[in-house]
Amino acid sequence: MTCEWRAGVSLTPGDMDTQCGDLSALSISDKSSETPAESTYNASTCRGEHEDNAGGFGELSQLPIEINERRPTCLRCGRPQKVCLCPFLPACHLEVSTSLYIVQHPAEESRVLRTVPLLAACLPPEKCKVFVGRRFNEERNPELAAVCQDLRTLILYPGPDAENLEDMNMDFSAAPYNVIIIDGTWSQAKDMFHRNALFRLPKQVQLNSSPSSQYVIRTQPTNMCLSTLECAAVTLAIMEKNKAIEELLLRPLKALCSFQLQHGAQVHHSKEHLLRNGMYDKPMPKNKRKIKRMERLVSNQNI
Repeated sequence: MTCEWRAGVSLTPGDMDTQCGDLSALSISDKSSETPAESTYNASTCRGEHEDNAGGFGELSQLPIEINERRPTCLRCGRPQKVCLCPFLPACHLEVSTSLYIVQHPAEESRVLRTVPLLAACLPPEKCKVFVGRRFNEERNPELAAVCQDLRTLILYPGPDAENLEDMNMDFSAAPYNVIIIDGTWSQAKDMFHRNALFRLPKQVQLNSSPSSQYVIRTQPTNMCLSTLECAAVTLAIMEKNKAIEELLLRPLKALCSFQLQHGAQVHHSKEHLLRNGMYDKPMPKNKRKIKRMERLVSNQNI
């Protein structure tokens, strides 16, 4: 940041340095005609002017300092206390046998309207663990590596090799299972999935009959895309065979979106919806791969 400051004198700091140097040279050359007292006075006066005016710090130091204090934050939901969502959270942690492991892209940490803190507030700490990073391996992440190598671990990531979770002929109540969910934008999630060999060890699953997203304050690629909290809610409802879990987990998300819309936020339609209805107002990409991807969105083909 560049800041200009005008002192009470017309000299710049560079000019003052030069003039101070000239005065010092003059006092040395005329040392025979000056008394020691006069020489000391000239040098100290020059230093004083230089210290008072150099860079304007003399006057700037007298200005009041503004301290921006962060708003008090709720320890449970992670929201500012004035917009706390705890009234919409379950009264106590939900009892589930499935353990969720959220691998979160670092960029998600700085987002204000995140869903993972709400998810974590609804579940016991040992049932919802968050790992932040782009790259994970057995040496740096032994706990996550052990989970990936467990035969009772599933990773929720759509694709041609993924099996529909609803159609799996498995009794998830017979033993506790683990589910890994990647938290990030779709491009970030794709990059993390393909660059981490650990994530290709668990069985890959996807949600086939998921509801329309309630997370309307962020843009999704398609109408079928869900937020991390919504994915977790649907997954737990299926694996725990309890539809009420989904409803309880979605309550704080609905409250969050409702509050934002009441205070000026706009409904964000999916990119698919915007393209289909001629509402997409951004420049079309020049990359052929991205153009084909957008064409598939319009034609409702799987991506």
